[in-house]
Amino acid sequence: MSGAVSMRKLVVGIVLATILWTVMFSPWTAPHVNFWVMMTCSAATLTLFTCWARPGWWREVSFGVKDIFWGVVLAAALWGIFWLGEFFSTMLFDFARPQVDSIYGMKEGENPYVLSLLMLFIIGPAEEIFWRGCIQNSFSARWTPTIGFIVTTLVYSLVHISKFNFMLIMAAMVAGVVWGLAYRLFPERLGAIIISHALWDCAVFIWFPIM
Repeated sequence: MSGAVSMRKLVVGIVLATILWTVMFSPWTAPHVNFWVMMTCSAATLTLFTCWARPGWWREVSFGVKDIFWGVVLAAALWGIFWLGEFFSTMLFDFARPQVDSIYGMKEGENPYVLSLLMLFIIGPAEEIFWRGCIQNSFSARWTPTIGFIVTTLVYSLVHISKFNFMLIMAAMVAGVVWGLAYRLFPERLGAIIISHALWDCAVFIWFPIM
């Protein structure tokens, strides 16, 4: 891993992401913004931040046949994990299904084709570029890859807390563990992780919703 970002820039990036996610999810602000417009703008903002804070990050990304293959495999595996998680959580907790439904409610009235394109080419890639390519990369270089993985996963989970939705926070944590661990073990496969996030977003929200 190379090109670690300074701690000051990392703090700025995390604060920026927290503010953007709070505006999207907080019950006090979310009703006043279009979630998908806000998410797309937030994704673009975090990508621009990464380009400023860690210029040249894209040189470490490849989209070869192996990256595509492992991206598809990882997305499918994560969808399976979420299917099992939803199955058991709804059996054990009365609040689980309503909270999951509220997450899916964010796509109501939106064009599924437009959402798929946004998640495939902007939202999904941007999250991995920022969280793994910038934040986890820099924490790992500053401390150790394991600590970088743990800290980034915790922060990634906690930025979703303003929704006050336990299932969303747990979903972010599980996904963060999977993508973060993949980056911890195979940092040279950021391209595959980007592909997996983009495909998983579309699969779980649009193509094969877990409902």
